[in-house]
Amino acid sequence: MIETIISICLGIGLAASAGFRVFVPLFVLSLATHYGYVPVGESFTWIGSQAAMICLGIATVVEIFAYYIPFVDNLLDSIAIPLASIAGTIVMASTLVDLDPMLTWGLAIIAGGGTAAALNTATAKTRLASTATTGGLANPIVSTTETATASFVSVTSIFLPVAAFLIVLFIFFVGIKLFKKVFGR
Repeated sequence: MIETIISICLGIGLAASAGFRVFVPLFVLSLATHYGYVPVGESFTWIGSQAAMICLGIATVVEIFAYYIPFVDNLLDSIAIPLASIAGTIVMASTLVDLDPMLTWGLAIIAGGGTAAALNTATAKTRLASTATTGGLANPIVSTTETATASFVSVTSIFLPVAAFLIVLFIFFVGIKLFKKVFGR
């Protein structure tokens, strides 16, 4: 039971990270799986392969730098929501090792994909607001913050999954408070 709770916390932490950067949590999970820190389901062992590490590492670097290019950052936001949902679903499903497949995929789609989609929608709106209010001058700050958050939450998820889950709850709480403050009652 404890292992299941830890794997759910791990999956939600990685899924939340996918809401900030699609490939960062996949790359971190790939490294952690390859080096034996995180067990994954039998059908997800590919994620720990050397080929997956290289491909996900390259995709991570490209994604991070692409968010620093004006106009491209907003374009990426328009396609990132479905990609983040898919990535969130994958990382969540891969970490739920000993659950019934129906429960695994239900949790993966709802908790993993839903968490990633919600956070990605919020970050896209933040970037849009940044573009509208600063002409895009503040977008590199937004990009740096998103990348740092994705990296921090991903690594925390691997080593301290329950803490990562609590961080995700905190992010949602702060996000809701800010949303209410900005968009009124």
